[in-house]
Formats: sequence, structure tokens, C-alpha cells
Amino acid sequence: AVGIADRQTLAGGPPSTDLAYILAEAKSAVTFAVALNRDWIRPFLAKENRLSHERDNLRANMTATGIAAHLAKHLEQKGFPSQGVVANESYRDEKGKGRMGMLPDFAHRYVAVRSGVGWFGLSGNVITPRYGGAVILGTCVTAAELEPTDPLPPGENYCNKCKLCLSSCCSGMMDGTRETRVTLGGREFSYSRRRDYLRCEFVCGGMTGLHPSGKWSTWSPGRFFLPEDDGEFREAMIRGLKAYSRRPPLAGGAPHILMRSKLYLTCGNCQLLCWPDPEDRKENFRLLTSSGAIIQKPDGSLERVSAKEAEAYVANLPEERRSLYT
Repeated sequence: AVGIADRQTLAGGPPSTDLAYILAEAKSAVTFAVALNRDWIRPFLAKENRLSHERDNLRANMTATGIAAHLAKHLEQKGFPSQGVVANESYRDEKGKGRMGMLPDFAHRYVAVRSGVGWFGLSGNVITPRYGGAVILGTCVTAAELEPTDPLPPGENYCNKCKLCLSSCCSGMMDGTRETRVTLGGREFSYSRRRDYLRCEFVCGGMTGLHPSGKWSTWSPGRFFLPEDDGEFREAMIRGLKAYSRRPPLAGGAPHILMRSKLYLTCGNCQLLCWPDPEDRKENFRLLTSSGAIIQKPDGSLERVSAKEAEAYVANLPEERRSLYT
């Protein structure tokens, strides 16, 4: 899936849609989606196999970044200055927050919905007709004047606001009652309003993963309390990061600009479970929420057990080791 936007079709958008931030003479952007391998998504949601999906996710991110770089070089050699935008993990230095504000250099998702790569799902993730939300986006910004493509018809958007994406989020980052509305080139788009992005980082970063119900978790063995007040999250993040960095290392993982230790893929549930067929979504959600909770053994390995077994295991740990998780 691929689409093209220009300055006119992105007019009125948020700062992260400013083509000039990437390339001063930019006139167009080509955005595309790289599919994640579905064969590894359900084993990941069911907490049967973490590494295969993590490796596939890294592959898709590197592929998207590589395609963007290659396209930029192709256009550059044709006489049009161009710049590939990395797929993920590149943030602006925001006033007062720095990169921890997690404002991207360029938000692929806005260009993707404006140019017809996909629609916004309720979660704010881009969902595509064929692969749902299980895609990684990439973009090439260029000085070439390319003809923009139209958004996909809103009436064909398969999102029926089932809210399984919201229910799969342990951080409560998405508001199920309020929407964010964005106008891009005279077209309006909407998705669930998001709370402080640190809420997502706290869970998707692996510091914690226990759902507020206590009945299931992500792949993270962390069981830290998630403050309801966004203002308390920075202090909670500091505590969580310190504990996270002292845990035994896992297999896999990759460097991340916001973390001193490796980042291990433990979540992404809101994106991964959103497949076009509603019955598939229900099954994905069932796998996730019936898979119990994760504990970490002293050698660093992760084990899936029942929620009660996990609670008992952590409660019986020596105090110093228990402080790494709760």
C-alpha cells in the first residue's frame, strides 16, 4: 500500500506533518506500508513465542527505513533533493520534555491516511484494507512535485469501534469517549484522544505489563502501578526505568534512543490484534486475555503462568528482587 501527499493535502495538519522540517525544499511525500508477518502475531498475543514477532517487527522497520532511503537516493539521482524518514524511534527535542515528549520528526500515519494507504482506527493506528493495523509505515520526502493520491473512502473503513484495541491496552492511554480531530488539506480525520504518551512508553517499553484487572499481562514481567493522573507518570517512569535496567537481560531486544538498556518487544497489542475481519479481532483478543501473566526467572527467561500463580510467585520473591517488578 502506497500513497502520495504534498504541501496542499497536508495543509492545516499538526507540526509533525511539516515536510520542510525534514527537507527545506520538500514538495511531496511518498508513504507506504510494510506488512508484519501474521504467522507470528497470534503466538505473540498468546504468549507462546515472543522472539519471532520481535525479529519480524525489527525486520519490517529496517525494510521500511531502507525502502525510504533507496527511494530518496533514486529521486536524488534524478535531480530532486530527497530524504528518507526512518520508520520509528526518531524524536524531536521538545521544550521542557526533550525527546521524552516522543514527538516524531515526521508522523507517517497522517500522511498515510491522507494519501490512501489506510484509515485511522479508533486507536489512532493506521489500519489497512488487507493487513489491518499489522503494518510498519515508511516515508520518503522529496522536492519532486508528485501528484497526490486520494484518501480511501471513509465508508469502507472496517473499524466498527469495537474498542478491543482500547481493551487490550494496559496503560489506558486511549480515551474511549473523546476524539481527536485533525484536518489535512480540507479533509477531516478522527481517532480516540490520547493521554500522555509516557503511558504507552511505560507499558510498551516493558517496565510494566499487568492489566488493571490483574487477570492477564503483556510479555513484560513488571507489575508496577499505573497512576491514573498523567502528571504522576514522569516519577513512575523514573522508578520503572531504574527497575527495568536491573532486571536480568532477555534474549533478543534492540537499542532504543530513550533507554539505556535494550528495549524488548513486549506489547503493541492495540496495533497487532486489529485485523479486518471482526471475528479475527475477537479471536486475537481472546488469545491475549486468556493467556495468563508473565514471570521472569533468575536466568532472565520468561514463563507464562496463570494470573494467580504469577501473583504468588512475585509475592514470594526476596524483597530486593521483588522490587524489580512491583
